[in-house]
Amino acid sequence: MGKTLFDKIWDAHVVTEIQDGPSILYIDRQFIHEVTSPQAFTGIEARGRKVFRPAQITATADHNIPTMDQHLPIKEYLSAFQVEKLKENSARHGITYYGLGDEYNGIVHVVGPELGYTQPGMTIVCGDSHTSTHGAFGTVAFGVGTSEVEMVFASQCIMQPKPKRMRITIDGELGKGVTSKDVILYILSKLTASGATGYFIEYAGSTIRNMSMEARMTVCNMSIELGARGGMIAPDQKTFDYVKGRKYAPQGADFDKAVEKWKQLYSDADAVFDKEYSFDATDIIPMITYGTNPGLGMKITDKIPSLASVDPATKETFVKALQYMGFEPEQQLLGKEVDWVFVGSCTNGRIEDFRLLAAMLKGRKRAPHINTYIVPGSYLVEKQIKEEGLDKIFAEADVELRQPGCSSCLAMNEDKVPPGKYCVATSNRNFEGRQGPGARTILASPLTAAAAIITGKITDPREFL
Repeated sequence: MGKTLFDKIWDAHVVTEIQDGPSILYIDRQFIHEVTSPQAFTGIEARGRKVFRPAQITATADHNIPTMDQHLPIKEYLSAFQVEKLKENSARHGITYYGLGDEYNGIVHVVGPELGYTQPGMTIVCGDSHTSTHGAFGTVAFGVGTSEVEMVFASQCIMQPKPKRMRITIDGELGKGVTSKDVILYILSKLTASGATGYFIEYAGSTIRNMSMEARMTVCNMSIELGARGGMIAPDQKTFDYVKGRKYAPQGADFDKAVEKWKQLYSDADAVFDKEYSFDATDIIPMITYGTNPGLGMKITDKIPSLASVDPATKETFVKALQYMGFEPEQQLLGKEVDWVFVGSCTNGRIEDFRLLAAMLKGRKRAPHINTYIVPGSYLVEKQIKEEGLDKIFAEADVELRQPGCSSCLAMNEDKVPPGKYCVATSNRNFEGRQGPGARTILASPLTAAAAIITGKITDPREFL
């Protein structure tokens, strides 16, 4: 019987199996940031140990850094302390660190791929749930807790139970104004936020193959929102072309040799998955969320489900979510006034996202009452925005471009949405208080976010295309 892509990579990295227990899995690359690494460094040093393979670890400050005036000292004490500790710990253990002001600084899941650290066939971990982003390159990538960060520091290995395998196939051509963000929000609306719990997902089908690498990263990024351990896409020529020439990718003849190995990374025709789903791309239109988990979403032209249509097991959660959001069952959200728009995060903070935003904002103006957080995912993305003149389009639209960071995705810095206010966000989570205490988050694509900037309300972006 053939093997799935996941099995090929996982099995190649198993050091040993614990009887009736987890696998001990070798990790090729670990990414760290300032929030989940300090305790891990403290733990390893308390046991008198050093980081085992520092060359395979990359550190970047991203979660709670400011996105304005980054040349000045960080104002908030805990944020400043965590960033300084990451710098000190990285230096002490010989780990490559990209701090504020470094040309390669940015969100960890943006920096890894754009510098070529992320390569097909790897196992990758980070103390961050959206590590699944790297699965777009045909990797087994997943988030880990602080104790597991420490485990990889000490041994470059991790104890991990093997997940079940799921394949989600999407075929067909996406319609006008439909992006990869809409695709993953559509899948979430169908499977719910727990629909892939215990599984590792492989995304397949013509729709996925036709996506750019950045679009694929968006899809894999939100696999964790389905409850999955991670998500992945088989590498192809697009993958190889993206990786080629990047700073830490193999070069010259070494790259050609690597590609020959990477071409073997696919699910065999007779591979068996534990669960399979198939969707038709023509059924997908721009999507938005209406609740307080990413699975509570709908087509932008639909109405919120009626109370009678909701599964009795989730009815209490549904009602609580609508109460928090200030919505009602069967309410249509088209035309609903919003207060803020956030474009950025490891989900939609790459250059293609800002090109989409600029294309819609060109020649138009921000609605007077709308506040914005427009935040590149890295310094390299910010540089490209300026080289392409997108910053001028934003300025003419009266939209301010901020400096790189996680920003309002989780509001660990000053980029908070005020209590009770509505924010259309291109990030990945809409939990209660995610963007600030009492903030109400509506997840959407960069195009839907752009339409909200122009109109000041939830608007079908296809009206502008």
